[in-house]
Amino acid sequence: MSVAVVPVTAFEQNCTILMCQETQQAAIVDPGGDLPRVRSQLEKMGAKPVKILLTHAHIDHAGGTAALARDLDIPVIGPQKEDEFWIQSLPQQSMMFGFPKAEAFTPDQWLNDGDTVTVGKVTLQVIHTPGHTPGHVVFFDPNAKLALVGDVIFNGSIGRTDFPRGNFDELVASIRGKLFPLGDDIEFICGHGPNSTFGKERQTNPFVSDHRG
Repeated sequence: MSVAVVPVTAFEQNCTILMCQETQQAAIVDPGGDLPRVRSQLEKMGAKPVKILLTHAHIDHAGGTAALARDLDIPVIGPQKEDEFWIQSLPQQSMMFGFPKAEAFTPDQWLNDGDTVTVGKVTLQVIHTPGHTPGHVVFFDPNAKLALVGDVIFNGSIGRTDFPRGNFDELVASIRGKLFPLGDDIEFICGHGPNSTFGKERQTNPFVSDHRG
């Protein structure tokens, strides 16, 4: 699998393109905006976009989804249905944060814990990880030892829980109970900032490390 990260929006959100090297089919994960930049990266990779995957529906992750899905004629997969209210509020979110106008939409498929999604011959596991938003999901490729964690956990930090229906205890439970057990050697791409591994965060993350108790 080929992986490219394209920072988008004023929030420098990590939109990720996952491409199956065997088929050249690609998924675009969290196209929050700056769509010409995303399309340029697809062309550079020689990728054939086949779907959009969403970890959650905050504006910097989902703001460009409706336009990109329409332009490329591809389906939108995810997040989990509890984020529907965030999707419907995208126009208001865009006004609130000064983003280009965003459209609400209905995903072609909602995702649940334990589902899988395919990109060419690559299979991603879906892990429901509420806390930052109630419908947040993580995409995990066990063969590549790679997880796309959205805004659940960052290099040295965790996602905010002060937005509507955020929940700190749920977020910590998602990280410790669902992500850390995947293995210390799993690398993750987060929604903002540099990659890390679950092992490093278990040792050093001030919010969820093993030393915190």
